[in-house]
Amino acid sequence: MSWYEELDVWTADYLPDMAYEKDVPLRRYTSFRIGGAARRMAFPRSGEELVLLVSRALELGARPFVLGNGTNVLFPDEGVERLVINTREMNRVCRGENENEIIAECGASMANMAVFAQKEGLSGLEFAHGIPGSVGGGVTMNAGAYGGELAQVIESVTVLFPDEGVRTLNAGEMAFSYRHSLLTERPEAVVLRAAFRLQPGKPEEIRKKMDELMARRKASQPLEYPSAGSTFKRPEGYYAAALIDQCGLKGLTVGGAQVSEKHAGFVINRGSAACADVTALMAEIQRRVKAQTGVELEPEVRVIK
Repeated sequence: MSWYEELDVWTADYLPDMAYEKDVPLRRYTSFRIGGAARRMAFPRSGEELVLLVSRALELGARPFVLGNGTNVLFPDEGVERLVINTREMNRVCRGENENEIIAECGASMANMAVFAQKEGLSGLEFAHGIPGSVGGGVTMNAGAYGGELAQVIESVTVLFPDEGVRTLNAGEMAFSYRHSLLTERPEAVVLRAAFRLQPGKPEEIRKKMDELMARRKASQPLEYPSAGSTFKRPEGYYAAALIDQCGLKGLTVGGAQVSEKHAGFVINRGSAACADVTALMAEIQRRVKAQTGVELEPEVRVIK
């Protein structure tokens, strides 16, 4: 019996109320709108279900991959022979026990978390309002924008380490740096939830700041096209978009993938891009920028196999 047939039986027995689907097109669940089918996709509703699912999937060799909003990943056109665990049902945000604290589950969108904080009169997440990712992915990569990043407001993170169990780490233990955390080096680890310590503020002023940042984002970024946001990390001492623009690469196209003419830091899907188009275009950008400037660009988008 294959791993997925065994997993079918196990989920029916142990998690009968959990949504569980077969041969699911990944393009439906990624911001790039690219990707073939996942052999199996599960939608746990709680940390307990997720922990059980990861444990059994590892035992069966299902190579579980945890997917949030799918905003920083690229899947191959042929799909993946593995279990994709979609956290969309784990989307709760609430006040914490400590003053000015909120708790967000891994599948909550950062935009919704920012709106919750605003309505509660809590400031500090305004920058996150326009970031399209989920809390789990955002914490893992220390997502940020417009001078803010999650490391500035995270109090603690509850993480499943499959070989150790569930642990709660404080911000210092997370080893945050630019687009990096302890979990960047531990891809098997899964964020379950995070606690954020914010500051009191007036809801109307917080809303105004959020709207200003969103207007800046819409004016400068190609939000009308599918993409994974910033394609490359910011090299030390430089800006990736400026280097790409300096090299005359705006509009460079491979198949259906293109360097945005609006913002050179974005590779966009013009409507028919394949995974191979995007990866080939990324490689060409890296080659030309290295040849012309000497700077090596490191991808921010994760290519999943």
